Amino acid sequence: MKTGMIAAGLGLAVSGVASAAFTGYTVTATNVSSGGQNLVRYELFAVFSGATDTVLNVFNFKAAGGWAANPAAASGFWHKDNSDYNGGVLSQQYGTWAPVLTGSATANRPFDSYLTIGGGATGANTTNADPSWPASGGGWSRADLPTSPLPAADAIGWFNSNPPNLQGRVGNSPAGGTAANGWTAAVPAGGVRLGQFILSAGDTVNRTYNLRTAYNDGAGGGVQFAETTFSLPAPGAVALLGLAGLVGRRRR
Repeated sequence: MKTGMIAAGLGLAVSGVASAAFTGYTVTATNVSSGGQNLVRYELFAVFSGATDTVLNVFNFKAAGGWAANPAAASGFWHKDNSDYNGGVLSQQYGTWAPVLTGSATANRPFDSYLTIGGGATGANTTNADPSWPASGGGWSRADLPTSPLPAADAIGWFNSNPPNLQGRVGNSPAGGTAANGWTAAVPAGGVRLGQFILSAGDTVNRTYNLRTAYNDGAGGGVQFAETTFSLPAPGAVALLGLAGLVGRRRR
């Protein structure tokens, strides 16, 4: 497993309010295989410096530069979930991004692409797709990422539908799996899991994405926003990670 993170100074703020709570995105990369298919499992985390920082939702998720310029970055993901659209079969054609449908912790979940706001990828997860996912194509019950029709921002998002459960708080993203299935990626200090992406080994598509995170202190404090990019690199490469310009304490 390889993990990369580039850190640089934070300093963009508004209204004279400075905060260094969000420090960037981290991506871990692990070589795995299922049914003879060589894969790479990427796990995406938002990283914070505060022990109670809590992610509420993420949005403005799209290929850096827009989907029109990078259409290939919207496809190529593998799923092995328990949805009606997939049935536990490793597939790039059928699947869902819902974390509640990942299925078996050993046979399915290590090889399934899904999105989440912290927590574990189990039936108790309260992450849902926000309305930016178009109904045409199945909403988020699809194997790829939608590129149209989308809102003017050309982007999609997901949220914790029950924020009082603090699922998105630092410390509430369990590590995945056991040594038996090779799924031992540790959660980075201060990390909140936002997604897992399964790609073919040797996939060389340019996969740099933009994502905006909304979070607070987990105790009803004002919502803050951080926006930057992350990449899904080949194992051994350092993930392209930016740091956020924090833009305001307003609610989305």
